[in-house]
Amino acid sequence: MSFPHRLLRTLGLCAALLTAGSIAQAGTGPQAAACPADVPADARCYNGRDAEGALYWIAMPAQWNRVLVMHAHGGPETGPPTLERGAADLKRWSVMVKAGYAWAGSTYRRGGYGVTMAAEDTERLRKIFLARFGQPQRTILHGQSYGGGVASKAAELYGPVPGARPAYDGVLLTSGVLGGGSNAYDFRLDLRVVYQYVCRNHPKADEPPYPLWQGLPMDSKLTRAELAARVKECTGVGLPAAQRSAEQAARLKTILSVVRIPERSLNGHLNWATWLFQDLTQTRLGNRNPFGNAKVVYSGSADDAALNAGVLRYEADPQAVGMLASDSRPSGRLRLPVLTLHAIHDPTAFVELESAYRDIVEGAGASQWLVQTFSDESEHSYLSDAEYPALMTALRDWIERGERPTPEKVAGLCTEYEPTFGKGCHLRPGYRSPPLATRVPAAGR
Repeated sequence: MSFPHRLLRTLGLCAALLTAGSIAQAGTGPQAAACPADVPADARCYNGRDAEGALYWIAMPAQWNRVLVMHAHGGPETGPPTLERGAADLKRWSVMVKAGYAWAGSTYRRGGYGVTMAAEDTERLRKIFLARFGQPQRTILHGQSYGGGVASKAAELYGPVPGARPAYDGVLLTSGVLGGGSNAYDFRLDLRVVYQYVCRNHPKADEPPYPLWQGLPMDSKLTRAELAARVKECTGVGLPAAQRSAEQAARLKTILSVVRIPERSLNGHLNWATWLFQDLTQTRLGNRNPFGNAKVVYSGSADDAALNAGVLRYEADPQAVGMLASDSRPSGRLRLPVLTLHAIHDPTAFVELESAYRDIVEGAGASQWLVQTFSDESEHSYLSDAEYPALMTALRDWIERGERPTPEKVAGLCTEYEPTFGKGCHLRPGYRSPPLATRVPAAGR
């Protein structure tokens, strides 16, 4: 096949990854709606559907400071978008509205994986906001969890262009799934193979076998409750520790020690390594495998030699790796301020992902546009109320005054905001995230 034909084929596959499953339909402009709980009573809320089928919420504070926060949510979801999901996002991030910021968040046009797609949907909503409410003085793009990856991609897709007003003036990434899909999800293949080696019930011996990188066969009827029951039977997760058998305790210790995740996140990670992998590999990547563990050396069990000899091994498909990278991996070529916050003990998005992102940005020669901060917390979905206004103020000072913030400045601002937003500042200015390779074995991938 000639190079142009190979290029066209690759571009076509990438387009399938980005847009598969979306259904264009007539959009609706923002319609007045009752605000979700926790949004200030004097705020005005709106929702609607965009031209690609994504649902959205917008909240306008009574005293708007003329700054818009465009929110890229976590997930991704495996079901169709719902207004209820968008309302939950607005409720969770109501602190932004309380602090005077307008807020807008898209559900994305479909469930499942698609980082660039979600960035496009977020940008489409920004234009809907402008058409209805006018041009803000500043627009900040906020990405949370999976949305952190979305926002890091959008920061490059819609960054400043000479001679034109930028779509976004700055970017805030919190608890971000950063560095691209391979960096973020490789360890879940490790979880699948280690779990199967230990428990041998996902799939069970009497179920049709399938390569674990597929997540789950498309015709499988397995439910999340049924998978949780299998995990409980094997490891005792869901039972008080005192009620677990010695065998269950030993199996659980092996899985958690080798994959290096906390017990409370085992079921969640296993769900993603099942249903998200199913969507990503079979629906978005044409049944190609972007994950590999051919030569990974696992450690932390009572018998590592037996473990490494017994786990299932898979080679990644280079085309799938390339497609996933094209969709999700940032280039690092930043042209606008990016500020991050990550909990050091985040059980879902490892703090080491910050190092992966930092390495990408440094490699692109754009370190001057990135400041990373860390908190001594063990949460993922939401951190402290006072921390978010502090981050926003630091980011705005950077944008408007050219004052590149230090972690110490963010920590100080957080303390200043506690009387208004409540106690809860846990910033650790001296912390630097370790390399991702110290958490996720990379050899041979």
